[in-house]
Amino acid sequence: MRTADAHGYGAPVIEILTFRLASGVDVAAFTALDARVQTEVAYRQPGLLRRTTGRNGEGRWLILQVWASAEAAAAGRVALDESAVGAGLDALIDADSVHVERFEGID
Repeated sequence: MRTADAHGYGAPVIEILTFRLASGVDVAAFTALDARVQTEVAYRQPGLLRRTTGRNGEGRWLILQVWASAEAAAAGRVALDESAVGAGLDALIDADSVHVERFEGID
């Protein structure tokens, strides 16, 4: 396990969120709101190193975020949950399809 770096962060955390859009959600509306989440909320969080969104041909989506630490990831989740734009994004996602995994970075 890595020790804290000069910024007080421990091991990086790779968070993978997979989901489907809620029934009837327009892809363009989702991607526009996701772009707002990225610029208005996500990249304003201390410790967020990278965030990207993708989709496959089967209708599944993914948001991949790399955080400097587990603490930064947890704080980022709170910030997103407390934001109006985050709530709007959540409303476009089929809650029953959501799967989240977190991994500790090793390099």
